[in-house]
Amino acid sequence: MIDQGGYRDLPGRVVVDRDGEKIGKIGELYVDDQTNQPKWVTVNTGLFGMRESFVPLKDLTPRGDDLVLPYSKDKVKDAPNVDAAEGHLSVAEEADLYRYDGQDYTAGVKPKYPGTGTRHDDDAMTRSEEQLRIDKERVATGHARLRKYIDTEDVQVTVPVRKERVVVEREPITDANRDEAYSGPELTESEYEVTTYEERPVVTKETVPVERVRLTTEVETDQETVSETVRKERIEEDIDDDDIDPRRRR
Repeated sequence: MIDQGGYRDLPGRVVVDRDGEKIGKIGELYVDDQTNQPKWVTVNTGLFGMRESFVPLKDLTPRGDDLVLPYSKDKVKDAPNVDAAEGHLSVAEEADLYRYDGQDYTAGVKPKYPGTGTRHDDDAMTRSEEQLRIDKERVATGHARLRKYIDTEDVQVTVPVRKERVVVEREPITDANRDEAYSGPELTESEYEVTTYEERPVVTKETVPVERVRLTTEVETDQETVSETVRKERIEEDIDDDDIDPRRRR
């Protein structure tokens, strides 16, 4: 239940059904003509809150910042269509609402604290207007992934290699080598063999890590313009000049 001290704070609060689905926002609070006690509230429903549906005040239960109704959203939407533009329910309209809610009918309901919480017996008129409330939601706009695959390429490396070749050296008999020259037999047959060598490239491969790659995100701030139509109440004066106190003319 809502305590009496919280009645003025009702307009603008969100109403949800028993499943937590949003129905709309509180518009006006209506009181019984005879008891002057709050009995009904209007809930702005439909596209842009253009439709008002009546619900019993006794059915509203606070839950956090929201007000919860013990039935479905469809029950509120299917309630009898009542035009509350005059600020007062007709007998027939009031009876339809009571019957739809399963209550005993008691005539006489008028608005109290309309719109912004002004008392019904206040001699001032309240002007209201719609204001844009812009929220933001986070939505996925793309996906990125890393995929590793094997590619091949031809690599050419120039490697210096050494090769041995046979060179025939002839030297004359001199005093320096005369003893070695005459140390052998005078005439004989013999062979002397020399093995030549060369370097050849030997290619091996090894796998080594060369780089680390990861995916990260960064936030960029952009400006977007949102356009919407809002309604504003205008208050016009319709006063005969003779009724205006000259001392109060502006």
